[in-house]
Amino acid sequence: MSGEVRRISSGAPLEERFGYSRAVELPNGLVLVAGCTSTGNGRIDEGGPYQQAVAAFGVAIEALESLGLGREDVVRTRMYITHARDVDEVGRAHKELFGDVRPATSMLIVSGFVDPSLVVEVEVEAYRGGASA
Repeated sequence: MSGEVRRISSGAPLEERFGYSRAVELPNGLVLVAGCTSTGNGRIDEGGPYQQAVAAFGVAIEALESLGLGREDVVRTRMYITHARDVDEVGRAHKELFGDVRPATSMLIVSGFVDPSLVVEVEVEAYRGGASA
């Protein structure tokens, strides 16, 4: 894959509408996954912060898997939440998924998301070792 940027779409409606890719793989092996929420099949999966975090990370991991990577390749995560009270629940979901991987991470409190029923959005970065620079 030397010198080529690879872009992956998940087919989510906003990707086409807003002109973005679900994931982008750079020639150096870095893979950037766009912000993911608990939205699937055009609708938001119901649930609290923990369930939304698990679902959102599931969307991100699915994007990585479409590129032949997995959660063990994740080197950085970002979690955006709308309430400080959700820190422990979202953190618990993160630990269950990445506790053995231990990526660099950030959790930020934001004022809101496009849909007010969303309380969590996540971003993931992964690295494909051995990729050509």
